[in-house]
Amino acid sequence: MDDRAVVEAQVGRALRSEADVAQRCHLGLPVVINVPPLLDDGTPFPTLYWLTCPLAVKRIGRIEAAGGVRAAEQRIADDPNVCAAHDQAMARYRAERDALIPDGYQGHRPTGGVGGTRAGVKCLHAHYADTAAANRNPIGAWTAEQIEPLDCSTPCVATVDGAWSRNPAWTEPR
Repeated sequence: MDDRAVVEAQVGRALRSEADVAQRCHLGLPVVINVPPLLDDGTPFPTLYWLTCPLAVKRIGRIEAAGGVRAAEQRIADDPNVCAAHDQAMARYRAERDALIPDGYQGHRPTGGVGGTRAGVKCLHAHYADTAAANRNPIGAWTAEQIEPLDCSTPCVATVDGAWSRNPAWTEPR
């Protein structure tokens, strides 16, 4: 399977750098990719883990539209344990991403933690991707509780005439 072509079909556009699959679904398709901190053209990219699964993207989009980012930030504000775990996840993410920047690099660098944010929650998709890539992230874990299982019976992408594209037979499982 050509992972790059599959991911491009999932996200609906060409990738701007090489990317490795960090997590696959039960059908063997990418769910999360690992993106370098500097894209092919040198653009700094703060998001180390990028969610590609159309089902997860759709479900998280609904949560965000219903005020999910505010709810996540409230969880951080209300619970000192969640706040501490969130701070640790942000620091770990930033350190992991920044360690991938070549020694001696003098150009612009990505900043922030998960999703490039310096504080709080910017994007539940990015937090979930971090969790799905097997990292400890309390907001990603909270999001996972709301969207999983990702139990498609039909693949979200398929080959048509040798090219990967969104699968018109795919529907969201209930």
